[in-house]
Amino acid sequence: MAGNGQETVIPFHGRAGFRKIGVSGAAWEPITIHQKLTGYGAQARIATMSEDGSIENLSQEIAELKKELNAVILVHNYQVPEIQDIGDYVGDSLGLSQQAAGTDADVIVFCGVHFMAETAKILCPDKTVILPDKDAGCSLEESCTPDKLAELQATNDNFFTIAYINCSARVKALSDAICTSGNAKKIVEQCPPDRDLLFVPDENLGQWVVEQTGRPMTLWEGNCSVHVEWTHAAIVKISDEYPGAPVVAHPECTKAVRILADEVCSTEKMVHYCQQAESEAIIIATESGMLHRLQKECPDKKFIPAPTEKCACNECHFMKMNTLEKVRDCMRDLSPQVELSPEIIERARLPIERMLEWSAK
Repeated sequence: MAGNGQETVIPFHGRAGFRKIGVSGAAWEPITIHQKLTGYGAQARIATMSEDGSIENLSQEIAELKKELNAVILVHNYQVPEIQDIGDYVGDSLGLSQQAAGTDADVIVFCGVHFMAETAKILCPDKTVILPDKDAGCSLEESCTPDKLAELQATNDNFFTIAYINCSARVKALSDAICTSGNAKKIVEQCPPDRDLLFVPDENLGQWVVEQTGRPMTLWEGNCSVHVEWTHAAIVKISDEYPGAPVVAHPECTKAVRILADEVCSTEKMVHYCQQAESEAIIIATESGMLHRLQKECPDKKFIPAPTEKCACNECHFMKMNTLEKVRDCMRDLSPQVELSPEIIERARLPIERMLEWSAK
C-alpha cells in the first residue's frame, strides 16, 4: 500500500472481446450536429434509414410504443444523435442512475451499454429493463472480473472497495461504494479514514482522484479503450492549430493528456463548463457522441473533437452498437431484458444507494 497520495497499481493481463473503431482519413476539422461522422456509428445510421425509410418514421413508432408501454427512454451522452434526440433524459452515468431510481415508468429502455442497464435493474428490480443490444459491453467492465477482484480483496481485510460504475453487477456486489466520474472525488472524500482504499477498475480515473484528494489508493489496472487513445502529442498538435481554444478532457484520459487540459471533468460537467466558457471554440477529449449534446446545449460555440494518432475523433464501438431500429425492436419485443438474481440485486444495491446518498450531501 502506497502512502502520501501515491497509488499502487494492480496489473491486469489481457482485455479480450473489444476492438477499436475509428475514422480513417478524416481531416482535423470541427464538426457540428449537422455533419455525419464516418466509421462504425455512421454505418449503423445508414442501415437504420435504408431499412425503415426514415429516422422520422422510426422515431414515431418509438413514441407510440413508449406511450403503450408506459416506458421511459434513458440515453447516455455517447449514443448516436438520433437516439439522443428521442430520449426522455440524456446524461452521464450518475444522472442516468438518479433518473432510474426515481422513475414511475413500468419499462426502462436503457440506451447505453450493458452495465448501465444492469444498474437500472438493481435500482428498479420490479421494473422491466430492456436495452437495444445485449452485446454492448465495456472494456472497463471486461478488465475486472468478480473472481479476480475477490482474489485481490482477500489479500487485505482492511480494503474498502470503491468501484467505478463501469463494472458488472457482480463486481458492484463485492464493493463498498460505487462512484461515477462526476462524483468520484466526493465519494472518496467520504470513505472511512481508517480503511485502505481499493479503486476499481479504471486506473486513470483513480489516479486523477488521488491527485484531487491526496488520499492514497490501490488501483486496479484497467482502462477505457477509447480514452487511452488520446496522446500528449495529439493534444499539443490540435491546441497549436486552434490557439486559445481550451481543452476539456474526461478523467478516464491518461495523465499525459490530463495535464494539458484546462478542465478535467465528467460529461455532464462538460456541458456546464462549455456553457460558461468565454471561448467560442473548445477542444473536447471524450467519446464523439458527446459533441451532439454539446452542440445542442451550446449552439453558438464550435466544438473541436480532439484527434488521436489514428483518427480525427474517437468512437466507442460498444456505444455505437445501438441504433434507432434496435431501440424500436427492443420495445416492440420487450427483449433483450436485463435479468439478475435477487441475491446480486440485494448485494449490489447497497453500494449504489450509498453512492446516491453521499452524492446528495
